[in-house]
Amino acid sequence: MANEIKDGLTVVLGASPNPSRVSNMAVRQLKNRGFEVIPVGIRKGEIDGIAIQVGKPAIQHVHTVSLYIGPALQQEQGMYDYVLQVLKPRRVIFNPGTENPEFYSKCQEKGIQVLPACTLVMLSLGTYFSDQEKTQL
Repeated sequence: MANEIKDGLTVVLGASPNPSRVSNMAVRQLKNRGFEVIPVGIRKGEIDGIAIQVGKPAIQHVHTVSLYIGPALQQEQGMYDYVLQVLKPRRVIFNPGTENPEFYSKCQEKGIQVLPACTLVMLSLGTYFSDQEKTQL
C-alpha cells in the first residue's frame, strides 16, 4: 500500500506504541513540531492519534528515516533493502544504539546522507533541518 505524501516526510522505523520508548517520543515530538511523520513498527497501535503501520509499507516522498532498530535486526529483518529500495530517503538518522557502519556504507553508495545522531536532540536544538534543507522542501 503506497502513500502519496509531500516532501519532508519522516518515517520512524522501529516505532513502538509504548509511550516510554524513545521511538514513541520521537513520533510525538515530530508531530508536535509540525513535521509529517509515519511510524512503522512490528506492533499495531497508535502514537498520538497516528496509526503505526506494520510490515514494510511502500511510502513515497520520504525525506528522513529515523531508525530505532538495532544493527543485528537491521539486516535480519531486511531493513537494508526496505530503506534503500522502497523508502529511498534523502537521509537516515541512526539513533543511539542503531549505529551500523555496514548500513552507513550502503546508504552512502546510494547517495543517502548518514547521520549518527539523536532525533530528539536534533529537534530540541533546532537542527533537525538545516536552513538549506528547509528551502529544498
